[in-house]
Amino acid sequence: MTPPHSPATGTLMLDAVLDAETLYKELLRYVQQTISPATQLVGVTSGGAWLVERLQHDLKRSLPCGMISSSMHRDDFSQRGMSAGGQTVLPFDVTGSDILLFDDVLYTGRTIRAVVNELFDYGRPQRVQLAVLVDRGGRELPIHAEFAAARLVLPANQSLALARSESGSFSFQIKTKAV
Repeated sequence: MTPPHSPATGTLMLDAVLDAETLYKELLRYVQQTISPATQLVGVTSGGAWLVERLQHDLKRSLPCGMISSSMHRDDFSQRGMSAGGQTVLPFDVTGSDILLFDDVLYTGRTIRAVVNELFDYGRPQRVQLAVLVDRGGRELPIHAEFAAARLVLPANQSLALARSESGSFSFQIKTKAV
């Protein structure tokens, strides 16, 4: 089944194929079964940070959550430039922490490599695990998620991103790059 096109943006809408809200509920169940009271939740800007904000609310957690940026450790900085996304905010001591890291989509592994480098700039955690909504394969580095709510294969010229509405609900978008 081919997802319908949004005529205004040229973006493919995946709601009919991949329901982000259903995948979020799977992620929430996984987190409820996995975390300890001391586990620190950290989201990669922006999709992962959105997930952590909502998880924090749904889990009624009082521990502060973190947000981490990959922009300072990207190996493709010359191609991508400085990201306009948020900056790293880790309101807890990273050293010795049990960290559950979240991202919306895992693809090449380069963002997660950069994020782990950034995380170690703040200290040495006891353990870091990764959870994602979608693992789309295509790994270029030996990085894997402990949990992925879905697995999806897309052509290399397409990107998948989490979108958030004003009401806070999630959806996915696929963008196709000209070849």
